[in-house]
Amino acid sequence: MTERKKLSLNKAAQPESQDKPFRKPPVRGVAPRTRMSATEAAKAREEAAQRPPAESRYRDERPSRPYEARDDRPAQRPRSQRSDPDAWGDRPAARQRTDAAGRSPRQDAPRRGDDRFDRRDERRDDRRDERRDERRAGPYGDARPGQRPARPPARPARDDRSYAAPRAPRPAPVVSEQDHDGRVRLSKLMSERGLASRREADEWIEHGWVRVDGEVVSELGTRVRPDQEITIDPEARTQQAQRVTILLHKPMGFVSGQAEDGYEPAVTLITPENRWRDDRLPIKLTRGHLRNLAPCGRLDIDSTGLLVLSQDGRIAKQLIGEDSGIEKEYLVRVQWMPQPDAENVSAVVPPEALNQLRHGLELDGRQLKPAQVSWQNEHQLRFVLREGRKRQIRRMCELVGLKVVGLKRVRMGRITLGKLPAGQWRFLRPDERF
Repeated sequence: MTERKKLSLNKAAQPESQDKPFRKPPVRGVAPRTRMSATEAAKAREEAAQRPPAESRYRDERPSRPYEARDDRPAQRPRSQRSDPDAWGDRPAARQRTDAAGRSPRQDAPRRGDDRFDRRDERRDDRRDERRDERRAGPYGDARPGQRPARPPARPARDDRSYAAPRAPRPAPVVSEQDHDGRVRLSKLMSERGLASRREADEWIEHGWVRVDGEVVSELGTRVRPDQEITIDPEARTQQAQRVTILLHKPMGFVSGQAEDGYEPAVTLITPENRWRDDRLPIKLTRGHLRNLAPCGRLDIDSTGLLVLSQDGRIAKQLIGEDSGIEKEYLVRVQWMPQPDAENVSAVVPPEALNQLRHGLELDGRQLKPAQVSWQNEHQLRFVLREGRKRQIRRMCELVGLKVVGLKRVRMGRITLGKLPAGQWRFLRPDERF
């Protein structure tokens, strides 16, 4: 039984005193509260009345009085009148700072309509006009208010020795992915060995299909030594074999990648209706085949021919990688710009133009790789390139005085366009290699 219950049970057994009435025992941990008698209360009021008033922030505040004597306090003004100065009543005014003469800074402040206020505005407007005139004048001469600023001096000629050409910005330092101890990222090493693309390598590592020296590696970003042995689980190879590669004869008016300028991408032509009837591969086109289907090499809107779209990162790297050496063959119909109406273009084009096309041209400040250029017929040139710059063939021909009126890609590596009709596609067979 708790102590509280014991006290409540013994309450009736305790005799009541005639001098002091019974009081309920206090709760544990709380000190008992004593009540003042009438004599003590009167004495406390007298002491409070004799005590000097406390320092207040109001100027004319009346001395404090006991709580019982504050019945004559003014009632609180309503909310609608709190912003009205006339309804404040006898509210004490706030104490303000004053100077030696007894004047407040607010009393000396200019008011609207006062001459001092207008003069201050005039000085402020004058300073603003001065700053505006300084900005208009600029570093190239003085300009009066209301006039246009003077033009900057003309730049000196290039042959003037006093002219200093702006220094080209320094190229950003190449950050090597190799650690100080020679370790490299596992996905990068797999890509360099041709096992998979970087994206595929990361997927295989996440699934636990990659082993380094017999140990499974499942953490992305793992770094290994270049001489370590890497093995791939057969399940990863099975998944990689299920990824398809599609060969499309792109017609004019379609872009290779994303839709732009109102032109549809070439991937919209990959439908069951546009499949070539001579494609005998027993694969049915599904929506999964269109997922992550990316073009491997561009063809602009005005060009036609073979376009490769693949889900396999290895094929993409083989065709458009930085160190790719795959040949791309094009048939290009041209005109000689000095004689655009010539019936036999091959007879009027000088041999020096073809020699320049083969080797010696630059695009964007970079030397082009050697190319194979020869006449296919009187109006067509045959190009074989090992690189793919943006609109490379058209820009090369313009540099030597030729205008391209038609361009068609007929081969990529060992895969040829063949008899594939324009606007139709087929699957890459397992026995075909680029």
